[in-house]
Amino acid sequence: MIDRATVDKILDAARIVDVVGEFVQLRKSGVNYKGLCPFHDDKNPSFMVSPAKNICHCFVCGKGGTPAGFLMEHEQITYPEALRWLAKKYNIEIVEKELTDEERQEQNDRESMFVVNEWAMKYFNGILKNDPDGVAIGKQYFRSRGIRDDIIEKFQLGFALPQRDAMAKAALKAGYKPEFLVKTGLCYEPTPANRSQAEEADAAEAASASREKTEGGLVDRYRGRAIFPWFNISGRVVAFGGRKLDAATKGVQQKYVNSPESEIYHKERELYGIYQAKRAIVKEDRVFMVEGYTDVIAMHQAGIENVVANSGTALSVHQIHMLHRFTNNITLLYDGDEAGIHAAMRGTDMLLSEGMNIKVLLLPDGDDPDSFARKHSSEELRNYIENEQTDFISFKTRLTVENQTDPVKRSEAISGIVKSISVIPDPILRSTYITDFAQRIGMKEQTLIASLNKNIRQNTDEQEKERERNARRDAETEAVKSAGSVAPEPLTRHTPQEQSSLVATMLIREIIRHGEEIIYDDVETDDGQKISFNVAQYISYDLGQDGLSFANPLYNQVLDEAVAHSGEPGFKAEQYFTNHPDINISHLATQQVIDRHQLGGRFAVQPREGSLRQRVLHLVMDFRLDIVEARLKEIQQQLRQASSDMSRVMELMKQYKETQELRDLLARKLGSDLVVG
Repeated sequence: MIDRATVDKILDAARIVDVVGEFVQLRKSGVNYKGLCPFHDDKNPSFMVSPAKNICHCFVCGKGGTPAGFLMEHEQITYPEALRWLAKKYNIEIVEKELTDEERQEQNDRESMFVVNEWAMKYFNGILKNDPDGVAIGKQYFRSRGIRDDIIEKFQLGFALPQRDAMAKAALKAGYKPEFLVKTGLCYEPTPANRSQAEEADAAEAASASREKTEGGLVDRYRGRAIFPWFNISGRVVAFGGRKLDAATKGVQQKYVNSPESEIYHKERELYGIYQAKRAIVKEDRVFMVEGYTDVIAMHQAGIENVVANSGTALSVHQIHMLHRFTNNITLLYDGDEAGIHAAMRGTDMLLSEGMNIKVLLLPDGDDPDSFARKHSSEELRNYIENEQTDFISFKTRLTVENQTDPVKRSEAISGIVKSISVIPDPILRSTYITDFAQRIGMKEQTLIASLNKNIRQNTDEQEKERERNARRDAETEAVKSAGSVAPEPLTRHTPQEQSSLVATMLIREIIRHGEEIIYDDVETDDGQKISFNVAQYISYDLGQDGLSFANPLYNQVLDEAVAHSGEPGFKAEQYFTNHPDINISHLATQQVIDRHQLGGRFAVQPREGSLRQRVLHLVMDFRLDIVEARLKEIQQQLRQASSDMSRVMELMKQYKETQELRDLLARKLGSDLVVG
């Protein structure tokens, strides 16, 4: 069995364009890719691949899904086999074993940490908007940085009260366990070993530290700070950054405190702003890399949303793979001082070796992206970026070779640039760069090519050694597995089901997209208890009152599973169903996630601007109306067959009248939402 953490790692690493590209020739089509469908005799490209949603779908035969779902369908393999295929492609080690009780508990702990972080994000945001200190101190800080309210909401910015345990007390009162407050890094238990993680060496903090030692208990890590939540690529809160406010940073070296590494947060695997930026990255086919939180936020406020931050650390291969899912093009956008230049030079060879096309833009000295964006209009910022950014090789040449008079240093700089060019996987791009570089520095191209080829051979040798090491490790893993392996179960396939009604399809779409979202909160029952309903629970409860269900068994399975998992911490219906091990459910979910107008018919709900609850309520009534209409037709058919039996006719006429009255009542409730076509 593959443990949950490894499955998550595989699913996060898998890029739909990479996987489908192994079997289908794809071409760019707007923000997506298109190709000939591999599942039917396709003459015109009808197979759409969406990097942003990480799914594929054929608009003719309807097949597709997530990377794992595509492989299951195309290769006729099971879900675990698809995971192994992906793990091998992305060099993720799998050690399969039966989970122990302790390991199952660990999986539950990870979900609990996500839930605590979600609560903390809402808590900090609520303090910022509603608490007097939050408004007077926290919101004033964001105002001083020129950050608008809509941007505050977009990034769910917040404020932590300055009291040592204000958040801890609120969390404990809300029923969250102390162990998860500590595991997530939201709180810590004061000891000499960990106190330095969240305190600066100024007098006020030193006094606070002294009090903590005697008071004990949990201490809020981010107290008195502006809060910047970190969202992972799926939109789950994995970490926080807390900044000392400007008035409190005098003489303080550590302005920011960030979440420590945990089971759900590994800094090398996350990028600040990726969740808010991923659609814009695909649309613009470029990502801007900046250093800090406020740089990302300022760029968004200026209308440039395809921007992420690595928060002052060198890019890791995990982060590059994440970005490569959406684009091949990256612009490093830093301030023009020595630190900015150093930041622009870090990790560039790794970016080049992963096939990324790098451009660099250094802002005027004294400006960072935050300050520069606030000084200029959106149009001015866009024009400046477009006109001033330069490809990385030209940037590095100008910085290290041109105007260098020392022969030894010049030679070292040239060798460094040739080495950078050598890691570029595209031979045509390599050749173009080496030609341009030779002309720029006035050196014979053949001399540079000889050095280039030497570097390429060295790179190839190193890659071959790495492959051999991986092969040995895989062989050892396979030997361990084979010692106790059993034959895999055959892939179970469901027979095609009949097409369900329009409204049933719309209901199932809401369950898949929003199943876990609360639409009724603290509803008081007849016995005085208070309960809440999410989308899936409400639909199940309402239909269950009269024993109603969907005609399509797959729809009923989706509803049942959504209700069954609703109580699990961190459950997200869309993510759960698109990655479902049952390929039929995965396909169904993919179809409902795809942004395409698929529905029509006699009774259809108009596009509404209302709340999710309004949509669900009207759809449930529509569904009931469909059933009533079907019942009326059934009674009419029975009337035709019972024309000679007057007692039966009278009974059916009574049923018809009662059913018609029910139909009219539902129609009046729906009112203008009914469209007769």
